[in-house]
Amino acid sequence: MSTRPVAFESLHRFTREAFRRFGLSETDATTGADVLVTTDAWGVFTHGTKALAGYLRRLKLGGLRPQGRPHIAAQGGAWATVDGDSSLGMIPSVFAMKTAVTKAKEQGVAYVGVRNSCHFGAAGYYAWLAAREGLIGLAMANDIPSVAAPGSRGPITGSNPISYAVPAGRHPPLLLDMSTATVAGGKVYTARTRGERIPDTWLLGADGKPTTDPSGYPDVGALQPAAGHKGYGISLLIETLSGILTGAGFTWQVGSWMWDEGRKPTNHGAAFLAIKTDLVMPAAEFAQRMEALVDEIHAAPRAAAVERLYVPGEMEWERHAHAIKHGIALPDDVVVNLKKAAELAGLDLNTVFA
Repeated sequence: MSTRPVAFESLHRFTREAFRRFGLSETDATTGADVLVTTDAWGVFTHGTKALAGYLRRLKLGGLRPQGRPHIAAQGGAWATVDGDSSLGMIPSVFAMKTAVTKAKEQGVAYVGVRNSCHFGAAGYYAWLAAREGLIGLAMANDIPSVAAPGSRGPITGSNPISYAVPAGRHPPLLLDMSTATVAGGKVYTARTRGERIPDTWLLGADGKPTTDPSGYPDVGALQPAAGHKGYGISLLIETLSGILTGAGFTWQVGSWMWDEGRKPTNHGAAFLAIKTDLVMPAAEFAQRMEALVDEIHAAPRAAAVERLYVPGEMEWERHAHAIKHGIALPDDVVVNLKKAAELAGLDLNTVFA
């Protein structure tokens, strides 16, 4: 880890300015920075500012449109389809979830799908946008295939993330953000960059058998699906809601945002759902029931040497609070990628650590 924690606002300012220098409006640059730096503050470094240089490269080469404007292509009372206009993936995703929240406040529940988008970072950010408005939020997206199906010798689906966030009364929102692979591809990339071996539950080699060597990925091998057929089945649901139903690309129709030449849109798809609980039961009753659920888990008997039981998101919110107060200790590989972003944008990274 970096020995010099960076202030949340300093990293946000740097990220926002980098996006602005590649043609994004102040509003869109702020949105992109919010997503990436919040993700770092949660301690999810594979999906935070480490990816900034990759987004800047695509903005420079044309695979992302700096002035792209997401818009509603079709809609009804409780649903909408958003065309992302090949803009930075965070822009149509925030737009879509806010649209879902607005519709759910009127209808009780809403689905908004996105096509013509790109990699959107951490799914959890968008689910949280609903939870902070008092709604249950779900967010998901598809990706280029990188994950095997049970019995396959190569990739069949993307790592297709899914997230939910649930308001929990006096507790922070429950927040789960998971890949439908055993592990996010970003963690394999990190291990490859560091020259490290990986657990044999992460990756299959060219022969379809588990391997501890990440050096050939993603050209060789495939990620293992989470919980075998269960993760595979959930991934196909995400593919349906994010890719098929939205009109976006699906499976091999989706481009690689990291590894292609960067000149063409990737046509990722995404889907966002919001549920307004107080149209189903009084808000105070829902909050009380969620608090009781969390309290029950906290009070459950623990195994030997276990000091505490957590609910999803609790660790991330504690890291976030610490980061806001004390700064974010960035891992070395994140700093390396931020240096690349600084070079692309003509910025001085030292100002972030000042």
